[in-house]
Amino acid sequence: MDATLKKSLKARAHHVKALLQLGNKGLTPAVIAETEVALLAHELIKVKLTGIERPDRVSTANTLSAELQAEVVQIIGSTVVLYRKKPKET
Repeated sequence: MDATLKKSLKARAHHVKALLQLGNKGLTPAVIAETEVALLAHELIKVKLTGIERPDRVSTANTLSAELQAEVVQIIGSTVVLYRKKPKET
C-alpha cells in the first residue's frame, strides 16, 4: 500500500465507528467470518481489540489481516483499522 493511499484511508477512517469487538476469547472463526462480512460491505472498518493485551495487539491485527487478505491501515490503542478493496461486481 502506497503512502498516499494510506494517508487517505487514515483520514476516511477517522469518522468510522468500530463495527466489531474482540473479547476475551480472542480471534475465533466467528470473529473472522464477521470481519469478512463487514469488509465486503464497507471496505474500510475498525475493530476493537478489547480482550487483547497491548503486546499482542499487533500480532493479532496482522493475523486477522492475513486471514482476510486485508491491509492494516493503522493501530491506535486498542483499535485496528482494516482495508480491503471491494471486489468488482460482475
